[in-house]
Amino acid sequence: MRPDPHLQFLPMQEADLVEVADCEVEATEYPWSLQNFRDALHAGNSCWVMRSGGVLLAQGVMMRVLDEAHLLIISVSPAWQGMGLGRQLLDHLCLCAAEQGAREMFLEVRPSNLHALALYGKRGFAEIGRRKAYYPAQNGQREDALVMRLEL
Repeated sequence: MRPDPHLQFLPMQEADLVEVADCEVEATEYPWSLQNFRDALHAGNSCWVMRSGGVLLAQGVMMRVLDEAHLLIISVSPAWQGMGLGRQLLDHLCLCAAEQGAREMFLEVRPSNLHALALYGKRGFAEIGRRKAYYPAQNGQREDALVMRLEL
């Protein structure tokens, strides 16, 4: 499925990083830092922003290794959540991965992230494993990660 043509999917630039990191802080309880995004960009990962009328709506980062793609992060600004933008950005990242020769995409997600799990499930990702105590959680605890896979 192709994304909505009225949205702009733009390669992330150095000039986007502060805005991207600020959006990430608003969008998630355990955000990537500005340096995480800078490192991903400088490492040559596929880093994207979604904009409409110049407004940052979402961002995503994907790493490709040989014929595999790994979704590292996808987040939507809280003001724009619940409008299907995460699905459109995910579709864009999957299309980019396939065009770059990836045959499958992997990701990790918190079991407590029900919105993300629903999105990935609708897109066709299937759970293939679990990483114990992968993510930081409240009160110094750790949360598992579900490992999911999609054939592209």
